[in-house]
Amino acid sequence: MANHVVHFEILGTDGKKTQAFYGNLFGWKIDANNPMNYGLVDTGSRALFGGGIGAGEDGKPAVRLYVEVDDLQTYLDKAKRLGCKELMPPTVIPNFVTIAMFADPDGNIIGLVKAEPPLR
Repeated sequence: MANHVVHFEILGTDGKKTQAFYGNLFGWKIDANNPMNYGLVDTGSRALFGGGIGAGEDGKPAVRLYVEVDDLQTYLDKAKRLGCKELMPPTVIPNFVTIAMFADPDGNIIGLVKAEPPLR
């Protein structure tokens, strides 16, 4: 049996602000109505997702999240309006994917992946 990724966390310096930021940026429903104020995220997707493992830049460890969107530049611009720093403009990686990246207000690096039609 394969072991699937079933959960992710984005932990910022202020939980409520971090929850509001991602809810606003991606339209995620976040329910923090619990004693720990831990925001359970409903992204609206039931798809399983994979990942990648390698060496971090400059030998620094990192955990990253990549979110599929329909328009990279639109979401990158929205992230910048919400106080983020652009790290990578929309970039085509030939025969693989088109991505962009930004640092959220707490410095977490988030990738945006261009939604593509399914391959047949």
